[in-house]
Amino acid sequence: MIFKLIKYVSILLSIIVFIYINNNWITTTNHKVSSADIPAAFDGYRIVQVSDLHDATFGENQQRLVKKVKQAKPDLIVITGDLVDSRRYDLPNSLDLVNQLVKLADVYYVTGNHEVATNDVQHIKNELKALGVQVLSDETLMLEHGNDSIAISGIEDPLMGQTASEMLAEAEIRSESFTLLLAHRPEDFQTYEEFEVDLTFSGHAHGGQFRIPFVGGLIAPGQGFFPEFTDGIHEKEQSKLVISRGLGNSILPLRLFNLPEIVVVTLQSS
Repeated sequence: MIFKLIKYVSILLSIIVFIYINNNWITTTNHKVSSADIPAAFDGYRIVQVSDLHDATFGENQQRLVKKVKQAKPDLIVITGDLVDSRRYDLPNSLDLVNQLVKLADVYYVTGNHEVATNDVQHIKNELKALGVQVLSDETLMLEHGNDSIAISGIEDPLMGQTASEMLAEAEIRSESFTLLLAHRPEDFQTYEEFEVDLTFSGHAHGGQFRIPFVGGLIAPGQGFFPEFTDGIHEKEQSKLVISRGLGNSILPLRLFNLPEIVVVTLQSS
């Protein structure tokens, strides 16, 4: 009897450890993007993407997450929406992270659907701006490094009332420059490609929440079951899409075979 009890307790502890690791062990995924349109000054430029935090906490004062970002040695940090969660809205918790990130590199941000769902989106933007974050709202700016520059655009989440196409038109994408786009939703990749965006950063899909080994993500908002765009890097013509699996959870409280991640993209001039 005692041996059966030990066996069952061991199995239960193994399951608890497995679930904890799947939802708390932060990984770093690295990609390299090469293009003849990337200026020489941006060769080796490192962009760290943080997405879909959903008010999660990684260590006291977010120190485990901050350490991961710092180790990546970012030249730029991009936050692609859902920094907060509309169901357990805790803005100070997420601002604590941002306050530390702005000390590592310039930070650019776009909204996700959860910021909009809080009905407090303008307050969130104001708080981020006060910390020194560049909030992009259907606009395009020039990002300078050395003696060269590239364009960086950002669009709101469609919950704000416009389609991706309408927002990209308002942002006035600069096709003459290598262009980065921050856009929360990966399922609109076809539209980003039509506007000749070179490199888009998205999140939203949470890696498919439950990942089936050798198959991929199980379900994603806006894409349904067995979605196409859940992680990694995708290409259409000359346009590339980088998708973060994100860090936190929302409606479904657990990840399986789907570790939280930050994404590092290194630009290469070719």
